[in-house]
Amino acid sequence: MITEPADTAPEDELIVRIGRGTSAATDGLSGKREAIVRAATSLFLRHGYQGTSTDQIAAAASVSKQTVYNQFRDKKTLFQEIILGVTATAERFANGLPDELARVRADEDLEPALRGLAHRYLAAVLNPQVLALRRLIIGETNRFPELAAEYYERAPARVLAALTDVFADLCGQGLLTGDPTDAAEDFAFLVLGRALDHGMFHIDDAPVDTAQARRTADRAVTVFLAAYRRRP
Repeated sequence: MITEPADTAPEDELIVRIGRGTSAATDGLSGKREAIVRAATSLFLRHGYQGTSTDQIAAAASVSKQTVYNQFRDKKTLFQEIILGVTATAERFANGLPDELARVRADEDLEPALRGLAHRYLAAVLNPQVLALRRLIIGETNRFPELAAEYYERAPARVLAALTDVFADLCGQGLLTGDPTDAAEDFAFLVLGRALDHGMFHIDDAPVDTAQARRTADRAVTVFLAAYRRRP
C-alpha cells in the first residue's frame, strides 16, 4: 500500500490518496499523517472496522492517540477517508484506458489490444489488497451505506464508464458493433466474473496464478469479440 501520487505508483500497489489533515501542514505532521494512513489501512484490511481500535492504529504508526485525533478527528473519519482515498487506484486504471487502446486503428490490432487490457484488468482486481478492500467495504455496507455507494461510483462504476468511452471510440472506427455500454458491462463480467467470485470467498495472499489468469482473460476476449466484433 502506498500513499504517493497515482501516476508514479507501481502497477500492483494499492494507492491511497488522502488530503491534508486538520493540523498545520509541517513536514513532521505530514510524515505522521502518512504513517497513520499506512497503519490504519493495513489494520482495517486485516481486522475490519470494528476489530481495529484507535489505540492499535496509534501504536502501529508510532504516534500518540492524540495525534491520530488531531489528524483525522476520529476512527470513523479516518476509515471514510481511506476508503475514498483508495479510489485513486481505480482512477489510475480508468485514466490509462484511452492510451492503452489508442494504437488500435485496424481490425488486426483489436484482439491483441483487448487481450492486453483484459490481462491487466484481471490482475488489478485480483490483487490480494484489492480483494481485501472489497471484502471490507461489503462487510461494512450496513454501517456505512453512503460510503459504500460512493466508493462504487468512484471505483467500479468509473472503470465501466471509461470502458464505455473506449468501446464507443472503437465502434466509431467501425471495429466494434452494438451498444458501448452493453459492451463494457459484458467485457467486465466476462473478464472478472468467476475469478472475482472465487477471490472474494477465498482469502489467499499468494500471487495470482498468472497462467490461469491469462487463460481466463484470453477466453473472455474470444467470447467478447464473437458478440461485438464488426463483421465485413
